[in-house]
Formats: sequence, C-alpha cells, structure tokens
Amino acid sequence: MASSGPVHKMEADVEIKASPEQFHDMFANKPHHVHHTCYDKIQGCELHEGEWGKVGTVVYWSYVHDGKAKKAKEVVEAVDPDKNLITFRVIEGDLLEEYKSFVITIQASPKSGASGSVVHWTLEYEKLHEGIDHPETLLEFVKDISKDIDTHLTQQN
Repeated sequence: MASSGPVHKMEADVEIKASPEQFHDMFANKPHHVHHTCYDKIQGCELHEGEWGKVGTVVYWSYVHDGKAKKAKEVVEAVDPDKNLITFRVIEGDLLEEYKSFVITIQASPKSGASGSVVHWTLEYEKLHEGIDHPETLLEFVKDISKDIDTHLTQQN
C-alpha cells in the first residue's frame, strides 16, 4: 500500500524584542548571518542557487540538533515582506531520513499593545512511518534560535 500518510503540523510562538521586519530580514535576506547569532546551533547557510530573499532560491544549512551535526538543503517557497513571512521546503538532508516532506514557515508579527514581535513557527511534515517521532525537539530548537537572533538584533542598537 503506497498511500501517503497524514500531514502533521506543529506550531510555536516566541515573543522577542526585535521588530518583525528585523527578524524577517535575517531569514529572508541574511540567512548566511544567522550562524553569527547562534553558532552552537547553526554553523552556516550557503546560497546554492538563486538570490537571497527570492522564491525559488535554494539554500544549504549546516546545523547541530540533538547533539549531531546535520545538513538541510531547502528551497524558498514563499516570501512575503508585507507579512514578514518566509517558507522553506526541505529538499535534501537529514530530516528526509525520517520525514517524507518537511516545510518550515516563519512569520514575525507586531506584538499587540507593546514593542517587539511574536515569531510564529509552523512545521508541516509527513512522517515516513508511524514509528517516527513528532519533531518536538526541532520545535524547541527553532524557538531557541529565535531567542538567540533576538539577542543579537537587540544588542546591535
């Protein structure tokens, strides 16, 4: 039986002090700078094809998750500067050893009634089989990255 399994979704919000535009800019236009903010987690992001901030661009991430060095090749599926939103689809790498598909959407929105932002992460994925865990540790990982980027952005001012 070669039917597709269900697509699962995990979401998390992280409150930060930086503006939505500043945070979005890091992932849309400067992902190659993210490793400066959290080198213990992200070792680098290289432009594989296309140009920063454009749909269709392919980037190659090197990161450490759950104590292991990992890689991810991702294509930018959506960029919306007005909504401070970017979507990456994993097309190669360690995540595809456990997941048939994996899509990460990051959206930063103004915090209501206060300065700063709320970063909303959405992980949408299809497991290769039911024995695979949901990516809870990866959700914690991206929340920690958000906090590290925020510290970096707010120290620059």
